[in-house]
Amino acid sequence: MGVIRRSLAAAAFALLAAGRAEAAPVESPVEPAACAALATAKLELPPEAPAHITGANALTADGQRPAICRVRGYVSPNTGFEIVLPTTGWNGKLFYAGCTGSCGIAGESIWARECDYPLRRGYACIISDMGHRSGPGDGLWAWRNIEAKIDFGYRATHRTAQTAKAVVAAFYGARPKHSYFMGCSTGGRQALVSAQRFPHDFDGIIAGAPVVSEAGTVMSFVWTLQQLARADGSPMFDRAAIDLLHGAAIAKLDARDGRRDGVIDDPRRGFDPASLQCRDGQEGGCLNAEQVSAARAVYTGPIDSQGRPTYFGGGFLPGSEQGWLAFLPLDGKPAGATLSGTDTTRYIQSDFGPGWEASAFDFDRDPERLRENEMLYTASNPDLRAFRDAGGKLLIYHGWADARVAPLNSVDYYGAVTRTMGGARATRDFARLVMVPGMEHCWGGDGAFAIDYIAAMEAWMEHGEAPDRLRAAHRTGAADPEGPTFIQSFPAPAGSERDVRMLNVWSSE
Repeated sequence: MGVIRRSLAAAAFALLAAGRAEAAPVESPVEPAACAALATAKLELPPEAPAHITGANALTADGQRPAICRVRGYVSPNTGFEIVLPTTGWNGKLFYAGCTGSCGIAGESIWARECDYPLRRGYACIISDMGHRSGPGDGLWAWRNIEAKIDFGYRATHRTAQTAKAVVAAFYGARPKHSYFMGCSTGGRQALVSAQRFPHDFDGIIAGAPVVSEAGTVMSFVWTLQQLARADGSPMFDRAAIDLLHGAAIAKLDARDGRRDGVIDDPRRGFDPASLQCRDGQEGGCLNAEQVSAARAVYTGPIDSQGRPTYFGGGFLPGSEQGWLAFLPLDGKPAGATLSGTDTTRYIQSDFGPGWEASAFDFDRDPERLRENEMLYTASNPDLRAFRDAGGKLLIYHGWADARVAPLNSVDYYGAVTRTMGGARATRDFARLVMVPGMEHCWGGDGAFAIDYIAAMEAWMEHGEAPDRLRAAHRTGAADPEGPTFIQSFPAPAGSERDVRMLNVWSSE
């Protein structure tokens, strides 16, 4: 949903990658002239997914980025892509970087970020626009356009993955020995859809903060916009009130893991904003009754007039309050989440059209209307037998402080997978979930959130080293005075150290 303006495969991991050996190249250097030849190369593609290369040119090395062949093209019916191929030191593998928000961009501004770290590890890397051209938060491309919706839902990722493998084979003379996908938010949905619908496209899939249900995430956005704005459009909270609420949540829940570090390890343990309600005559340093009610509603998530949840993902949890600022119309400007949330609802998830506003959404009437297109976008199928049987590995991560995609989406989905796939032990052999304390949407927050998921997936897929716990760093890279931060994937094995941050929602078999 929200636009992520940082490289999820580079900036988030740069703190951890320093000094790590690059993957050993397995192919001889490719002559730059072979790059231009790709423009007229005959690609081995399935007949249902024809592609056309519109340009290919060699780029010299730039800083840490190696010399590359940059390939541009499109796949039928309308998906643009760019592929960057290292001309020396190729590690024999392909990396697909997922998009964010409503996608719509495939150019140097994107691959220079999202492919930077994979390129430095020797990968060939692809990005795509998911079947349309648009700007951040723009959803008009989808209005009454079923082909564009199908591409955005599932087809574009699959067809461009096929194309990328064919381009790699044409350039290097060999298909990739491993193919990995990584994306967050919408890219996380791409990741799960790939595992569910196209289990042979990728060997390893990393799904960050996945939009398991597009309809549910839209409802969450609209619900939060409604709760955080008064009837006259004024903001329910100012920045000081948000700081107060966030600080109180941290103070209440932080130390329950045994140490006070300004990070909530598991925010489901209970925080009531009524503890901040102003007493008679109190001015400042408190919340009024209207604000307390609004905060409770955001924590609860979308419900109808009978108090029944309208989708399974729940609300944004204690510790996420700084992320609520995007839903508040502050400084005389519309809420930052208004554009993406409104356009997604108007055009992508429904055909409400240009006159619709978030304030008009009726939680008794409209949830069913949103579900009309859900079959195109859903990433909720827990039956991953085909992916498991193909030898695939799935790593899902989500921040507990996410205020874009409610974190219980991932918890609930992973729970469904464990029940469908034979229980915790059977599931952990091929799929893991990492809930990151204090991390906001894909990146940032109070906790240690920078984790090298690519290296973790390589170790798991290529060397059999399961990601039982992952080392994490803070944004600044400052050393933790109590030692490194490790985050446990779960279901946690019996006997795990109690000082490791872990989540163990389901008891072991």
